[in-house]
Amino acid sequence: MHDWTPEVAEVLAAAGWAPGRRVGTGRWRAMFEPAGLALHGAAETFLREFGGLTVNVSGPGISCARTPFALDPELARGEEDRFLEWGESLGRSLFPLGELDHGRFFLAIDEAAEIYLVETWLACFGPAPRALENLVLGVAPHRIDAG
Repeated sequence: MHDWTPEVAEVLAAAGWAPGRRVGTGRWRAMFEPAGLALHGAAETFLREFGGLTVNVSGPGISCARTPFALDPELARGEEDRFLEWGESLGRSLFPLGELDHGRFFLAIDEAAEIYLVETWLACFGPAPRALENLVLGVAPHRIDAG
């Protein structure tokens, strides 16, 4: 059970989330593992509960604008090299989670359940599920110097 604020619980419920929600992850595993992106335990756990949700938030947030995001790894299909290269740079295994701001950025999760914004640079929203709350409330991710 998550200890969401009422606002976060309401936003996630509007997106289709409910306590105990479970979705299959097999299609995402089959889509990305041949390209070298393993559906590790943290990715599987997160996607079983939150995979397939589209969260429509906008307006001012705590430290950045609230931006819509979709938790569907298929939206990152064709970008496998980006996730592999950033994962290698970090020394972590990144698995795609979906996209932020209608495809302007991608989202990924590592094996320690840290959630990242992935572009030509990286930033971290923190560990799941707190990172999900940060995305909903408009808390800016911390930029990572992985170069």
